[in-house]
Amino acid sequence: MDIVILAVVIAVVVLGALGGLIVGSRRKKPLPPPPPTAPDITAPPAEPHVGEEAETPREEPRRTIEEVDLPAGAGPVVIEEPPAAEAPEIEIPEPTAGRLVRLRARLSRSQNALGQGLLTLLSREHLDEDTWEEIEDTLLTADVGVQPTQELVDRLRERVKVLGTRTPVELRGLLREELITLVGPTMDRTVHTENAAGGPGVVMVVGVNGTGKTTTTGKLARVLVADGNTVVLGAADTFRAAAADQLQTWGERVGAHTVRGPEAGDPASVAFDAVKEGKEMAADAVLIDTAGRLHTKTGLMDELGKVKRVVEKQAPLDEVLLVLDATTGQNGLVQARVFAEVVDITGIVLTKLDGTAKGGIVIAVQRELGVPVKLIGLGEGADDLAPFEPEAFVDALIGE
Repeated sequence: MDIVILAVVIAVVVLGALGGLIVGSRRKKPLPPPPPTAPDITAPPAEPHVGEEAETPREEPRRTIEEVDLPAGAGPVVIEEPPAAEAPEIEIPEPTAGRLVRLRARLSRSQNALGQGLLTLLSREHLDEDTWEEIEDTLLTADVGVQPTQELVDRLRERVKVLGTRTPVELRGLLREELITLVGPTMDRTVHTENAAGGPGVVMVVGVNGTGKTTTTGKLARVLVADGNTVVLGAADTFRAAAADQLQTWGERVGAHTVRGPEAGDPASVAFDAVKEGKEMAADAVLIDTAGRLHTKTGLMDELGKVKRVVEKQAPLDEVLLVLDATTGQNGLVQARVFAEVVDITGIVLTKLDGTAKGGIVIAVQRELGVPVKLIGLGEGADDLAPFEPEAFVDALIGE
């Protein structure tokens, strides 16, 4: 019996120990996290129904237009129109009479190269062969040309020998007379703008690239307007970008009408229309600006001849002015020969005669073509294109 009781006590103790181990192990394990609560989901707004599901609109109070109160003082709405573009102000060019005299200072560098150089050599006490050779070199360097140089030196030698004494005043007068004779005081230098048939005078401006044809055409328009003429401009340079815009700007400044065509269009067509409109407007002159072209390109030169022929179907050409860059010297004479063969040059415009240009080119180009220099450019100003006056030009070369 005692053994049974002891066995029961041992069993109770063992069960109690096991129960304590189980309870302790349960206390050491972490409890699982609580299950997440479901988020609140906001229901999307109800979509409008269409068709059979559409709801019947609810009746709401409405006001008529008469019942709506307008702000006090409200008047009719006024729409302002944009201001009309102002016409460009018409400029009045300065008179052309005596313009070359006013621009005499622009020839200062040419004066040093030619006139003053000759006066210095002629003022030497002894004019030996070496001195005369220096005089020849001075003339050739100034682009006078071989034949005109020889003629001038021969006359100077003869007159100096006859003169005997050579005071500065006498030498200056002698040189002035000989240079004026060489320049050609009797040549007709008028830019003809009077047509025998009573229509406008037609002037075509030609030349190689870069000589300033478009600018010269615009300045020539100012010269003619300053002398009281009405002018129509023909922008027949359709190959150079913005050439027509440039010419039109020149024309607007003096009130001249500009006829132009599409870019890269037919230049002969533009020239034809310009003459036609000039006749309809009873203008005094029509100036046609042509595209620059290399004198060595036969196709381009033939096209220039075509422009001339097309214009003459509308009216005879009164002037064909060749624009030459005076700084190119003898190379300009080569250009002049080719252009003269194609379009019968009647006059020369020498540009860039100020600065480093050599005044002798005036003599050389006239001898080469047999046509006069009619206009010279002496700067970049709008009124720096002057009618050529032999006496004023020579006075500018040799100084006071």
